[in-house]
Amino acid sequence: MAAVVSPAPEKRAIAWLKPFSEALQPLLVAVVVGAIVLAIAGHNPLEVYRLLLVESFGSTKRIASTLAAATPLIFTGLATAIAFRTGAFNVGVEGCVNVGGLAAAFVGFTFVSLSGYVLLPMAILASMIAGGLWMLVPALLKSRLDVDEVVTTLMLNFIAISFTAWLINGPLLAPGAANSATPMIDQAARLPKLMRGSTLNAGFLIALGCVLLYWLWGKWAALGFETRIAGMNARFATATGLNVPGLVFRMMILSGVIGGLAGGAHALGTVFRYVSGFSPGYGFVGIAVALLGRGNAWGMLLAAILFGALATSGATIQLFSNVPIEIVNILQGTIMIFAVARLSKLWKRRAP
Repeated sequence: MAAVVSPAPEKRAIAWLKPFSEALQPLLVAVVVGAIVLAIAGHNPLEVYRLLLVESFGSTKRIASTLAAATPLIFTGLATAIAFRTGAFNVGVEGCVNVGGLAAAFVGFTFVSLSGYVLLPMAILASMIAGGLWMLVPALLKSRLDVDEVVTTLMLNFIAISFTAWLINGPLLAPGAANSATPMIDQAARLPKLMRGSTLNAGFLIALGCVLLYWLWGKWAALGFETRIAGMNARFATATGLNVPGLVFRMMILSGVIGGLAGGAHALGTVFRYVSGFSPGYGFVGIAVALLGRGNAWGMLLAAILFGALATSGATIQLFSNVPIEIVNILQGTIMIFAVARLSKLWKRRAP
């Protein structure tokens, strides 16, 4: 009997490192492009990048701030990737973040008589339900009528922002508030802090749990395998007996659930209410996170931390230099552009 040969340790190590290397390639290109822009603008690229690193990872509190900024991006990156697996390009996670955040805040300031052991899980569950329900219509249109999900989910983003804005300026406006905001949620509904004096909270641990579950689901679960096959070739998947429209429907709903959870964690752990401008584009950056991480759980975690680092360092770097915030925006945009391209294929084609 022939012996079964297991993959060499070197090959297994390369397979583990592949998603990280693919995520780092666009970053390196963005760093080079950013350095050129900085030099043209009269800044020292090395000094600027040193400041970015120091402000992102220079101390325990700075690392905590970076991880806190990365938390909603981990959720939105996962939400986008889940829909991607079946070939559905869901760009409506931003809307799910907003409705999920409002639902969590509503529970948090309404049912204040409940204990924290009930109120906090109830608020989190409300955010997930709201996000899933928000994806119901585009999921049905895509799975039953093959309506372009990019159009429907994109339009729902604007509807979600306008709908929540109407609510917090009308029936849900905090009494005596001059700004568009709901009342503050009850203390019992707030996610515990992980570090005193920082915004890092238990939402980060929930996000890490979701990353682990996504990895296990994609690697070992039958449904994870089925969604990957459906995303790679829908016709082949249908020929093998898979219900591709049903898979698309379920994954779009699940995408909405995770997107709603992103809003819930942000409302319960950071903002403690729902306000105008609640999400500065977490859902859209989540698309870049999913693309940069190539849909791999650990690659997306790295990408989310990268964008979180740019967000925190970009906000404070102006205090220590005359570098405009637009430079950081250029870096983010360049990373997003090259995240779509598989640069490794380009290097292989150029190789002799």
